[in-house]
Amino acid sequence: MKAKQIREMSDQELVQKLKELKGELFNLRFQKAVGQLDNPMRIREVKKTIARIKTIMTERERQAKAQKA
Repeated sequence: MKAKQIREMSDQELVQKLKELKGELFNLRFQKAVGQLDNPMRIREVKKTIARIKTIMTERERQAKAQKA
């Protein structure tokens, strides 16, 4: 998922997507431990997407604080 797509999402959608991705990451790690993981690069993709979402959420929080001050 690209940063542009993430920026178009609302705050609630971001929180929901973050939950989904964390669940997916858990399942991928579990599959890796059991030895049933088909695509190991998917773990990397999910981690990066989680980082992008967290970064954009932080940017929005900082913008909101700056506008209040």
